Amino acid sequence: MFTTRPELSGTFGMVASTHWLASAAGMAILERGGNAADAAVAAGFVLQVVEPHLNGLGGDANIMASAGSGPVRVFCGQGVTPATATLDSYLALGLDLVPGTGPLAATVPGAFGAWLLLLREQGTLSLRDVLEAAIGYAENGYPLVPNIVNTIASVEELFRTEWPTSAQTYLAGGLPKPGQRFTNPALATTYRRILAEAEAPGRDREAQIDAALDAFYRGFVAEEIAAFVSANELMDSSGNRHRGFLTADDLAQWQPTVEAPLTVAHDGIEVHKAGPWSQGPVLLQQLALVDHLGIGGMAHLSADWIHTITEAAKLAFADREAWYGDPDAGDVPIEALLSPGYTSERASLIGDTASLELRPGSPGGRTPVLPTRGAVAAAPVDARGTGEPTVRGNGLTSGDTCHVDVVDKNGMLVSATPSGGWLQSSPVIPSLGLSLGTRAQMLWLEPGLPASMAPGVRPRTTLTPSIASIDGTPFFAFGTPGGDQQDQWSLSFLLAYLHGERNLQAAIDAPMFHTTHFPSSFYPRAAHPGHIVVEDRVDAGVLRELEARGHVVDVAPAWSQGRLSGVLRDPVSGFLKAGANPRGMQGYAVGR
Repeated sequence: MFTTRPELSGTFGMVASTHWLASAAGMAILERGGNAADAAVAAGFVLQVVEPHLNGLGGDANIMASAGSGPVRVFCGQGVTPATATLDSYLALGLDLVPGTGPLAATVPGAFGAWLLLLREQGTLSLRDVLEAAIGYAENGYPLVPNIVNTIASVEELFRTEWPTSAQTYLAGGLPKPGQRFTNPALATTYRRILAEAEAPGRDREAQIDAALDAFYRGFVAEEIAAFVSANELMDSSGNRHRGFLTADDLAQWQPTVEAPLTVAHDGIEVHKAGPWSQGPVLLQQLALVDHLGIGGMAHLSADWIHTITEAAKLAFADREAWYGDPDAGDVPIEALLSPGYTSERASLIGDTASLELRPGSPGGRTPVLPTRGAVAAAPVDARGTGEPTVRGNGLTSGDTCHVDVVDKNGMLVSATPSGGWLQSSPVIPSLGLSLGTRAQMLWLEPGLPASMAPGVRPRTTLTPSIASIDGTPFFAFGTPGGDQQDQWSLSFLLAYLHGERNLQAAIDAPMFHTTHFPSSFYPRAAHPGHIVVEDRVDAGVLRELEARGHVVDVAPAWSQGRLSGVLRDPVSGFLKAGANPRGMQGYAVGR
């Protein structure tokens, strides 16, 4: 069996992420006596510094965690829309889509709150312990990976002409070069001030974490964000300058939450995902469909395998478009969508040829509703851009994210997908060294939809970590960046692992594929009916057979799709194992 790297195996602890510095920071925390929650938080803050084109302190996070044999819990770090972000307020600006960049798409930054809630609820170390590495890299510098430089270059003109605060941060010495040492002293100062205010009440750990949350959401960070948003009209991807809606009150009223996951069984395991405020349930719907259709009897990466998984994805994502949204803001029929009867009904729609229609179902006899305007029906496919931000000179970006998984010697698992607050998403707030996220672009400017724009709602995020259990005991954490592709790549990885040679690294290294059949979650919401993107390592005969079945095959370069990582505690041997993505040459797993 060929793998690009060994599957790591040991007994002490494992950390896998999309950047080697984050993995190393998490492992250092385990070596100091911290648990998986402590390690994940430290790695998460490092990712905010060293992958600023993929996430930031102004972004969001979806985190799943379990303590040994305890239940899986979802820590929701998806912030809500501002109180004044009404449908009419956007329509009055002449918009039919929420811009993909700029302050109009900003929601409450939720990542900081979710990381600290995880630390408070399941961690053991202090805020100083888990912030130390991130502060060090922001203050003393880290090497720029090529894709950061490529992203900066793509928006250089925008920074110089429209977003001068971003130019001051990322172009102060001219366009940086790959490998160059880069610092963000303003961000380091923000972390340090949060830490100073956290430690002011005394040495009590929980009191410090609560004080840090106050400093961010009800203190100086919220005040600086609100002042910047209210004082500046800024260019966004609509081609016009707008002022944002986010206020200090919006931040003050928000707090992260903890909830139970949704679960579906397959091949002797239970897979857990976040609720329909994320796209997580689409993995469960896909899994239920392929389980019903007997995926285990198909050869891995055969035409039957790819066709069946792709057609299941089309049905699940059609349901996402028609039914998913913030369940606190509307009625989402998630139990019906995951029911065996509904799965059987939907599976009967999958035949031998490719569907070219978007076909949402009718759970419980309800009539599906899809957006009727705003999306781009057919834009050119650029398979090369998938998996990293695709940014054009006007700041238009499809975005991406990062990921971290941790398992410790006691079997605690964490899987986290932070994103948003990209350097290309919104201008840098100079006093803080951060950019705001643009998650509100997931909402539609059309009434009556489960993901319609409204005040105080969670946009349907694409961030979607995964944890799996055996007989009720969590044992496996995994995930990937990739926007709409996350739950497609994660499914391919999981099935390759379960129905292959049970090797994490081999399943990660396997050629990846996905469909772009349904509307994108990101501005300008493009859809490509019938298209699948397939790495060219898949057998040419399989590609020809897929085309004969009616699929429009977009062949992508080898090693270009997916950025998966995963960790587990083997239920038979007890060994801890890990693997990480070789694509992009920056994701690594570490452990012993």
